[in-house]
Amino acid sequence: MGPETPRYFVPLIAGHARSAALLTAGTLLLTACGTGGDSSADGPAGADGYPVTLKNCGHTVTVRAAPRRAVPVDQGSTEILLSLGLAGRLAATATWTDPVMKGLEKANAGIPRISENRPSSEKVLDQEPDFVSASFESTLAKGGVAPREQFEELGVPTYVSPADCTAKDNSKDGDGVRTGALTMDSVYREVRDMAKVFGVPERGEKLVAELTARVRKATDGIDASGATLMYWFANSESPYLAGCCGAPGVITRELGAKNVFDDTHEEWPQINWETVADRNPDVLVIGDLTRKSQTAESASRKIAFLESNPATKNMDAVRHKRYVLLSGQAMNPSIRTVEGVERVAAGLRTFGLAG
Repeated sequence: MGPETPRYFVPLIAGHARSAALLTAGTLLLTACGTGGDSSADGPAGADGYPVTLKNCGHTVTVRAAPRRAVPVDQGSTEILLSLGLAGRLAATATWTDPVMKGLEKANAGIPRISENRPSSEKVLDQEPDFVSASFESTLAKGGVAPREQFEELGVPTYVSPADCTAKDNSKDGDGVRTGALTMDSVYREVRDMAKVFGVPERGEKLVAELTARVRKATDGIDASGATLMYWFANSESPYLAGCCGAPGVITRELGAKNVFDDTHEEWPQINWETVADRNPDVLVIGDLTRKSQTAESASRKIAFLESNPATKNMDAVRHKRYVLLSGQAMNPSIRTVEGVERVAAGLRTFGLAG
């Protein structure tokens, strides 16, 4: 997930003022069982398509009616729901690294943002949610907003993007380790799952078709097999750089290029600048973030650092100013990873590094 945000945790309290409303008859129910990362739908549905049951990141999620007061607590999750035309079903949102995706400004404008970073569980419950979704397992875990089980106890279904739990080990500190390469299929699965949960499956299929068409167009005829890339998310003292197999891996593989740190499976390992200089990538893909939780969040600050630091200023990419700027969301597994493919492809062509 990148070094997304500082982590806050306020335990859910059984006697919370909102819990009685959440536990009344007819509320949405969720049960937890099993293990595994893939999301899939199963179980019988009524004439209106409900209940909807999904296997999601080791949990079985049952939604008995279309959510009306959903609270997505990560930007990536919010942007999927907005892209599905569900702004009117969102009670609030939280945890943002970037401006909202182009084209969603109007839809997003009327949705309260209860926190720029991870909100407390109390703030989420104050919205009287009937569904809570997140892009990262750590968001709905101890040290994040609250563990999924605590929302379950209050009858609130939760959902985590399968892109963060499929072929990925999140059990240790940090941003997790990929045990297999991420593909866009996990992101598309989230789109389809959310469309099914909200009763608009046809919108999900339309969005997936649009995203896949954009990837095909961006990569048509490209050959960047001779180009090397490095992805810098945040922090100047001990930079978070992309390992082999997360969202930057998707971008790199689609273009046929090479990530100079593809020898690590950590999602966002912290690597010293001397090692970066030794790897000397052709192109630096730089996160242009608007949040303020790390040093060198914006692209302008990152570039100023690169061009003044003795360890980096003589790198080929810095001397030739071969920079590609991406949103933080494009560097995390999300529908905006497609935006990442488009922008890096355009940059490589501009630099003369793609056939």
